[in-house]
Amino acid sequence: MGFSYDRYSRMISNPVRNYWALIAGRHDTNAFSVIDAAYREPQRRYHDWGHIVDLLTKLDCLKALAVRPDLIAAAIFWHDAVYVTRDDDGLLRPDAENVRASATLFERHSKFDETDAQAIHDLIMATANHLNARATVEHYPGFSRDLDLFLDLDLSSLGASWSEFEQNLARLRFEYAWVPEPLFCLGRLQMIDTFAAHGDALYRLDETRKLWCARAHQNLARAQAELRRQVARLASSA
Repeated sequence: MGFSYDRYSRMISNPVRNYWALIAGRHDTNAFSVIDAAYREPQRRYHDWGHIVDLLTKLDCLKALAVRPDLIAAAIFWHDAVYVTRDDDGLLRPDAENVRASATLFERHSKFDETDAQAIHDLIMATANHLNARATVEHYPGFSRDLDLFLDLDLSSLGASWSEFEQNLARLRFEYAWVPEPLFCLGRLQMIDTFAAHGDALYRLDETRKLWCARAHQNLARAQAELRRQVARLASSA
């Protein structure tokens, strides 16, 4: 299958091994090695194996909500396979470019049938516009709901404990270490303001809303206040 379970058993949690076993035969022999190398890149701190393990663990807990958990798992494995924060010219790389490149990388290593491959492609592409993405094609009965579940999983870390939420902000800061502090704080504040403005619609499914929404908005409000104080402090010292 292109990789040894024994070799990775100490590195990866059971959900990763179990879900990869479910879909490994629908990839070429190099696929897992490509994914593994990607999520161990040194510039990553949030978009790494930890993020993938978190999402697969939650999918495993909520798989009764999914029609095709195998396809959601494939999208989880590939959706951040390409993650670069700046282009060769030194300018900020738009997230959508990483998403497109991740979808293309999936296609390069996929042996899924055409319908399933297109469903996975669309799941990955939806992460370029988390809050507004909608299924334009119902690849199978229930695809729209699977897309909603996948996107809710990807935003589930907003509803983590405050300490984990704060650590995730620090991990993101590491990934954008080249961005000056004032610009980074303004960018994070804009992102958090956007999430907060969506209210209960931040999560799409009733089940995930009940799990994460209240804590997510507590975290977002606290982060907004702290970032605004930080932005004001940086402005006054400039």
